[in-house]
Amino acid sequence: MQAFDIEQLRTFVEVIEAGSLTAAAPRVFLSQSAVSEQIRKLEERAGQALLTRSKAGVAPTGAGLRLAGHARRILALSDEALRDLRGETLHGELRLAVTDYFRPRDLAGMLSRLGESYPQVRLRVNILKSGAIEAGYAQGDFDVGLSMRITGATASGNAPERAQVLRREALIWMGAVGMRLVRREPLRLLVLPDTCSLHQYTVKLLDQRRIPYEVAHVASGVAGLQSALAAGLGVACLNESALTDGVAPLAAPHGLPALPRAAFHFLPARRGESDFVSRARELLATHFA
Repeated sequence: MQAFDIEQLRTFVEVIEAGSLTAAAPRVFLSQSAVSEQIRKLEERAGQALLTRSKAGVAPTGAGLRLAGHARRILALSDEALRDLRGETLHGELRLAVTDYFRPRDLAGMLSRLGESYPQVRLRVNILKSGAIEAGYAQGDFDVGLSMRITGATASGNAPERAQVLRREALIWMGAVGMRLVRREPLRLLVLPDTCSLHQYTVKLLDQRRIPYEVAHVASGVAGLQSALAAGLGVACLNESALTDGVAPLAAPHGLPALPRAAFHFLPARRGESDFVSRARELLATHFA
């Protein structure tokens, strides 16, 4: 029996995760035509269609979903075997804290793939507000902390000295798809609790610009805020990766102030940090970028 080609499987998984052949091409360092050829050969080997194609991109068929599950396990085992032979295998428990603003649509998948690639690393993950992450990290509650700071807002809003910036994103005024603001009416503001730094920044900015608003809804987390936005309950300031179905940048944010960018960063390594934690942080930087 002929086996599947591992590079074709790798390309197939990337196509599913990227949502299109074009978007997957740079991930696997191939041209779009080469990606298309690899998928054609994989479907030929499988003897059935693995993807459905449309103007919106591609989606796996039922057979494609089953093969994707096998492919991820095969790729994880292949990567683990190579790391083992190179002496790069990681063993241990890692206490990780991540801000809930960080790539909310992608984080679960990234953590799942991380677990498949490094089965001998036990992850204990906490999704928290940045302030809670920084306070807990200072007390030794976490080994690695991934926090968010608003850049250029105030001196205290900059990332801590020696922090490793992982990703920068624009902050955006968002609302339900098709929402239009009505001039001279108070802004219906959707926020997280007032312990959230982005809540504090948004309210301070509106007060400084003397823009009338009312807090229409307080959500407990980013997922709840996204749901409230999609339901048309009001407007929120969020980072760009928090855009989700039913939510869009405001088409004409009349009178609303321009927003800075947010920086996602790892909190600085502690003095005497173990080699395991240092290597794990480098690994996370690669997977989370």
